[in-house]
Amino acid sequence: MKNMKTLKQRENPLFNRKEIEIIIEANIAPKMKDTEEFIAKEFSSHADNVKIKKIKGRFGSNNFIITANIYHSKEDKDKIEPKSKKEKKATENKTEEKKE
Repeated sequence: MKNMKTLKQRENPLFNRKEIEIIIEANIAPKMKDTEEFIAKEFSSHADNVKIKKIKGRFGSNNFIITANIYHSKEDKDKIEPKSKKEKKATENKTEEKKE
């Protein structure tokens, strides 16, 4: 990821988060994990507090529009953001292991 430009940035005190929309120049489509770490570094946060909502690219273009939420804490993020099927399954497996 080379250049970054902030298109929109809005503070949302109700949900304790910052809502951003940025454009990134990259040779290949950025991965979610790499994008979370990049945004966390650029906005002085922790990668666990970042939730990527959308990565949008156009065919033949090196520019990607990324919509994300940056939460004040991991607890705020976990309270508000819906969990993916993969995250739900991992939580269920941990709960079952503790019961045994």
